[in-house]
Amino acid sequence: MNQDLLISGFSDEISSDFDTQLEVVSNLGMRYLSLRGIDGKNIGDFTVAEIKENVLPRLEKAGIAVSSIGSPIGKVFINDEEGFAKQKEMLETLCQISNLLDCKYIRIFSFYIPKGDNPDIYRDDVIRKIKEYAAIAKEYNVILLHENEKDIFGDIARRCHEILKEVNSPYFKAIFDFANFVQCGEDTQECYELLKDEVVYIHIKDAVTTDNQNVVCGTGEGKIPELLCQFIKAGYKGFLTLEPHLVLFDSLKDLELEDAAEIIKDNKGLDGAGGYKLQYEALLEILKKIESEER
Repeated sequence: MNQDLLISGFSDEISSDFDTQLEVVSNLGMRYLSLRGIDGKNIGDFTVAEIKENVLPRLEKAGIAVSSIGSPIGKVFINDEEGFAKQKEMLETLCQISNLLDCKYIRIFSFYIPKGDNPDIYRDDVIRKIKEYAAIAKEYNVILLHENEKDIFGDIARRCHEILKEVNSPYFKAIFDFANFVQCGEDTQECYELLKDEVVYIHIKDAVTTDNQNVVCGTGEGKIPELLCQFIKAGYKGFLTLEPHLVLFDSLKDLELEDAAEIIKDNKGLDGAGGYKLQYEALLEILKKIESEER
């Protein structure tokens, strides 16, 4: 496999139990995970001491490193000032945790928009607040990664591009999430063209517009094989992070405003480990095909 590409994943989709997560990831031959849910508790609710005493030793014993912190930063409503203040405190802690884990990336979002409102009217507020987040990240030499996602300001490529250009910071860059763009009615090829220069991290998640359902990577409308090929040819180096969303898992309740069962209607008889393995193997097949075509 291309040595410039490192496969990681949100291992809490395997199980809420962290030891099970580490065992499955390790058995698949993966050496990285994205840290989000640990023993049923969100990463944003941990102290530095708890990570140092209870999480880091288990990671080290398993020989697994952390590609990114899957934080809930930015998942508050744009007009919730108290929530924003609390999240700045949380971000300080998460930056310290990132430094402890030798991890340079923290995934964030760009605020929920009140239902029925035009997101563009909140543009200046979003940019101002993200600049405050980026200033905190700079203190710790951590890079915040904006995930495009439905229901937030940066749901579509145009708005993602606006905030990236306006914040204009080396400490604030983009994640490319194929499925989330599909679920927002976007053409992922056009999203790629607009955002490719800002993307430093990729989520491997696919979807179809029928029922907005998540599907195995490469089988949906995200154009994952074609766009991964373009990313690689353009010199992309870094993480491809599995976020299968193929089965219901504990942390999902923290991620979706609507009922998660509406996004994942058919688990195809899989459990968390099965869904994760299926996505991992599908990604390996895509990468193998890209390599063989390049030869």
